[in-house]
Amino acid sequence: MHGRFTLAVVSATLGHHYVVSAGHELAALAAFEVLEGGGNAIDAGVAAMLTLGVVYSDQVSVAGVAPMMIRLGATGEIVTIAGVGGWPRALNVDDYIARYGGEIPLGVQRTVIPAALDAFVTALSRYGTFTFRDVAARAIRCASQGFPRHQVMLDYIAQHADDYRHWPENVDIWMPDGKVPDLGSQFVQSDLGATLQFLCDQELTAGADRLAGLAAVRHAFYQGDLAQQIVTHQRQHDGLLSAEDLADFHCQILPSLSRTFQLGGDPVEVHTCGAWSQGPTLLQALAILEGSNVSTLERGSPAYYHTMAEAIKLALADREAYLGDPDFIDVPVDTLMSRAYGAERAQLIDPNLAAPGMPAPGSIPGYAPYHSPVIHDRGLPKLPADTSIVCVIDQQGNAICATPSDTSWDTPVVPGTGLAISSRGDQSRAVRGHPSVMAPGKRPRLTPNPCFIQVPGQWIMPFGTPGGDAQVQANLQVLYHHLQFKLPLQEAIEAPRFMTHSHPDSFAPHRCRPGLLTIEGRVDEAITADLARRGHAVERLNDWTHAMAGVCAVRQDLKSGEIEGAADPRRTSRAMGW
Repeated sequence: MHGRFTLAVVSATLGHHYVVSAGHELAALAAFEVLEGGGNAIDAGVAAMLTLGVVYSDQVSVAGVAPMMIRLGATGEIVTIAGVGGWPRALNVDDYIARYGGEIPLGVQRTVIPAALDAFVTALSRYGTFTFRDVAARAIRCASQGFPRHQVMLDYIAQHADDYRHWPENVDIWMPDGKVPDLGSQFVQSDLGATLQFLCDQELTAGADRLAGLAAVRHAFYQGDLAQQIVTHQRQHDGLLSAEDLADFHCQILPSLSRTFQLGGDPVEVHTCGAWSQGPTLLQALAILEGSNVSTLERGSPAYYHTMAEAIKLALADREAYLGDPDFIDVPVDTLMSRAYGAERAQLIDPNLAAPGMPAPGSIPGYAPYHSPVIHDRGLPKLPADTSIVCVIDQQGNAICATPSDTSWDTPVVPGTGLAISSRGDQSRAVRGHPSVMAPGKRPRLTPNPCFIQVPGQWIMPFGTPGGDAQVQANLQVLYHHLQFKLPLQEAIEAPRFMTHSHPDSFAPHRCRPGLLTIEGRVDEAITADLARRGHAVERLNDWTHAMAGVCAVRQDLKSGEIEGAADPRRTSRAMGW
């Protein structure tokens, strides 16, 4: 067998009542405590997300984004919560073209409406059973009392140290004394803890009614004292976000996109979020591989890596050409994920030669694809920019997968709150004609995209990963390892991975590295040499680098009731269950 695949280095977590897998052990603990206290999977998922906003506050903001995918155990219905906000209504793209040369600058000029808090309240109100203070308890404790700083956080801060120094208030939080802190040093975030406690206190003022209390939490953030602080801060920094933008915002609850694929002989339903995210790209990549010969190739062989990489390039080319907020543009999602179009795109894969850069987008009748100019960047890409992950299944078959996110280095914290307001606008474009061009109310095309797969009546599996543009690529590889090649779930997550970088980065300034293929050092050198002969610009990385994302997954056998959780050792991910 090629690629030196070995047995899992981390044991899978098994349970019959509930299992959680999350991007940090304290987030997994927060979810587990809620489940132990009688909460359901949705309650537990929100608890984990709030805690991730503390223990990964460098990469996840409570005032950021929080897309979710939820399965209702009673009916089997799968819904998504579009936890991303749009641009302020005062935005004018011509100002960004004239003032910033078509770039999206650092600071509050990239602020979109913060969606995460509304997404949390929406999930709890519609599908949960707990109060906000029930699910926020562990997050408040971690913020107020502190926790040990971990290596992923420190690597991220070190990479962006110069950016943090733009804002003294950010340095005070993430780089005290002006330097990257030590591994294991205690990280206390008093302002963030006080903000979360303030929201809990506002909930109490509404009395005993749970829904009224959750409404009070939302009001405090979007119309009350916190909203006033956010808007005042925006004005002080020439930002555009207004009180009306905040007050009028509500996350959409939408059906998932889905298609059934034959993977390993089984008809597997794959569900993703809509074209406001990069979710459709996973479905398209699967459709392209469906039309290729990848299922006949040896797992971990040069031909396998090559075919997978070329399929991903084709899907990412169409992401750049067609995907954007479907409330503003017509996105041909049905065609992109169709069997026929996938087969057409698969014919472009040369088994012996890599495309030298991003391929041309496909031609779809009635649509004009955007042809992106290639803006080169030299050297290896930075570590994936942000995001974390939580997946939960409970005893009633309720399930959630969520990928909360938003960075702390590219926009100033609102003083006294501990909150960096969503800077996700950097995934839009100040380029007319681009499908994700900025516009008032329009959402950026979001990289975080939770996923869900199932064989109805047999098993269910929420899964996902942090990692920016690495997300679809990692998710796709794990799916093939687990379903097509029948690796146990934990081994499928741990198997060596690669990433292609020929596409424009989703994050501003949207540079690409044509031909670059990064791959983990555990892959045999003979294999990477073969890939280089096929035209890939191969760069070997560390064996367990967190540049290769950090997949978490939970799978339940619906017949036996057994639940399995798996967590990626490349990051601080952990699974817990009973």
